[in-house]
Amino acid sequence: MSDLLQRLRGRGWRMTAQRRVIAEVLDGDHVHLTADEVLARATGRLPEISRATVYNTLGELVSLGEVIEVATDGRAKRYDPNAHRPHQHLVCSACGTIRDVHPLGDPLADLPPSERYGFTVATVEVTYRGLCRECRPPDRPVMDPA
Repeated sequence: MSDLLQRLRGRGWRMTAQRRVIAEVLDGDHVHLTADEVLARATGRLPEISRATVYNTLGELVSLGEVIEVATDGRAKRYDPNAHRPHQHLVCSACGTIRDVHPLGDPLADLPPSERYGFTVATVEVTYRGLCRECRPPDRPVMDPA
């Protein structure tokens, strides 16, 4: 059983056939599908599933905190099921591919107290941007600091 399905069952979430298929489609590492991509994959498994059901279920999963909405650069929102595993995102500026990354260190510690302006910071979101292997020109080397 998938991690997302286990979490939803643990919450006592009513598991209809449609909800189960949507949760199965969203399961996995580095999953960042748009609502239309979820619909297309869910329809392949359960042809009678409706667009409204997919959108409503995604909205409910976000409200429950079981799925994270990821919006990048005006592109369609994507849905990330790794809501309970702290991570950041690496986004390709050309094609929009998103990967989960787990940087070392604490990004909150990098924000000096003088720059917090009295805020009590609850969460930090860092997005790394660049070009993925498929979009990077072959003559452009990978620039990783040593």
